[in-house]
Amino acid sequence: MVVAPIRVLTKSNAQFQKAVKRLPLGVSSTFRYWGDDRTVYVHHGKGGRTWDIDGNNYVDYRLGYGPAILGYADDRVDAAARRGMEVGGVFALSTEKELVVADRIAKMVPAAELVRFSNSGTEAVMAALRLARAYTGRESYLLVEGGYHGLFDAAMWMANLEDWDHTSNSDPEMVPYGKGIPNTVKQLAHLVPMNDFQRLEDTFKRIGHSLAAMLIEPIQGNCCGIMAQVEYVQLARRLCDEYGVLLIIDEVKTGFRVGKGGIQGIMGVKPDLTTFAKAVANGYPISLVAGREEVMRHFRYGGASHGGTYTAHSVSLAAAEECLRILDETPALETLAGHGRNLMAGISEILNARAIVHSYTGHPSMFGLFFAEKAPDNYRDWKTSDYTFYDTMAYHLHDLGIIVEPDSREPWFMCEAHGLDPSCLTDTLKAVEVAVDLTLEQLA
Repeated sequence: MVVAPIRVLTKSNAQFQKAVKRLPLGVSSTFRYWGDDRTVYVHHGKGGRTWDIDGNNYVDYRLGYGPAILGYADDRVDAAARRGMEVGGVFALSTEKELVVADRIAKMVPAAELVRFSNSGTEAVMAALRLARAYTGRESYLLVEGGYHGLFDAAMWMANLEDWDHTSNSDPEMVPYGKGIPNTVKQLAHLVPMNDFQRLEDTFKRIGHSLAAMLIEPIQGNCCGIMAQVEYVQLARRLCDEYGVLLIIDEVKTGFRVGKGGIQGIMGVKPDLTTFAKAVANGYPISLVAGREEVMRHFRYGGASHGGTYTAHSVSLAAAEECLRILDETPALETLAGHGRNLMAGISEILNARAIVHSYTGHPSMFGLFFAEKAPDNYRDWKTSDYTFYDTMAYHLHDLGIIVEPDSREPWFMCEAHGLDPSCLTDTLKAVEVAVDLTLEQLA
């Protein structure tokens, strides 16, 4: 019998009881609530680790959903950010640094002919969709099942698989993520399943001439790292060209993480528009929409509106300049991907020794783990699969000092600091071994 670890959360629990009186669920994002007695309040982070207010030390594979690509409190980026503070913050005017960072982005991503900055991934995708509508004069758009494009009404639609008869010839009903989303928005949104080539072609034949844009995450950052086939994305590119639709590749999570040129560089597909955010500045708030000059020039008076008081903040721009320099000019991306490969190999060794069938999807820098012989390649297959083992194991990993998302939707994110600190790998694998055995006992 494996002895379950005891993690003390006395201070976090007390903080929750105080915070819930002033903050809904005691937090500032619904997804940070992990239960009344398991919600964690962070004291600080450094490198690939996080410490909570109880003093518990975690190897962190959540990394704020991916932004800390170099690691928390990176000395190089933070020093640059402090220099950015000296500029003065917010002017609602431009600085020279905007062009410096935009030039770096254009160097790394060939499709980024012109760049506009925003503050969050949600804002960037909102701007990209608005721009696509302004350019095409159309209003409808196409989403891929399982994709996540931020918390705004137009993007918060999903396939209702709970009430869907998968033996029928009909598609699942499209429903909103939650309440408060006007049903009138629904008539503009359309869904297709990932990696279903025929369905994609049929959908374009049916409604292609009414679509302003197709939005796709080639690696689904909120659905286990499920990956589109290269040929599927290439087909999307050809169909968009044929029907006058703008292809928007959402690289909010993959951009500057899976490669210098993002997932589009790996797949060899050039979108009309791209959105970036998470890894741009190692956690400082900044995002951008970039793309084809002819399209981007529609950000103008009389065209698509775009702005924001905090857009291109001096601190975030300075952090972005240094973070992108590191990713472009040093082995940081290979270091963090190498840690991912070593971690997957180590986890496989543990699971193989116990004859536990498993598979991975995504990229070594952000991978999904499945307890099945073959990882699903679409949302429908994932949603109808059994992820009980993963969810149970994740619960134990928290108690063992490893932070992963409590359910299987979120990939494991790597950072450079993980690869530079050998203890991150050894501590993680020790915890995984215990967590797997505890899960086997619990589910027996």
